[in-house]
Amino acid sequence: MAEANWYVVHTYSGYENKVKANIEKTISNRQLEDLILDVCVPVEDVTEVTATGKIKQTQRKIFPGYVLINMIMNDETWYIVRNTRGVTGFVGPGSKPVPLTADELRPFGLVGGVETDEQQTKVLVDFEPGDMVVVTAGAWEDTTGVITSVNAQKQTVTINVELFGRETPVEINFAEIKKK
Repeated sequence: MAEANWYVVHTYSGYENKVKANIEKTISNRQLEDLILDVCVPVEDVTEVTATGKIKQTQRKIFPGYVLINMIMNDETWYIVRNTRGVTGFVGPGSKPVPLTADELRPFGLVGGVETDEQQTKVLVDFEPGDMVVVTAGAWEDTTGVITSVNAQKQTVTINVELFGRETPVEINFAEIKKK
């Protein structure tokens, strides 16, 4: 029996979850669980900091318009996936699908067809250098400053505040500032 591989399927943008549901329904109806093993819409957890300083957790599609499928490629499975409503085709030269390598799967937390917990949360920030902000908490509360740099990894910004008559850089947490 052939080996299952991960393939990338191109879909209409915004139809990724519908395509996933349709393929899973077809798998169930035709008892293809042993040929099409998994259907995945790659998402990442994102922490967004809004202009008002509020932090919210959301999920965002890593590749809008694409779905990953772990399946054993044969004429039947190719036909079923290719003719699913919302699917425009497999990714690969011509009509020949190309399986993903282990190195290509690792960033998605998929290794050897099994999901792992290697994904990390990313932080999206609405702050940019040059923005005027007000500190809402901490030792610098009610201080106004201009952002000189943003460090998404540490979830901090560096702002210039006036201290003893001159500009001094201060590092402040995302949660402690809001745009002015």
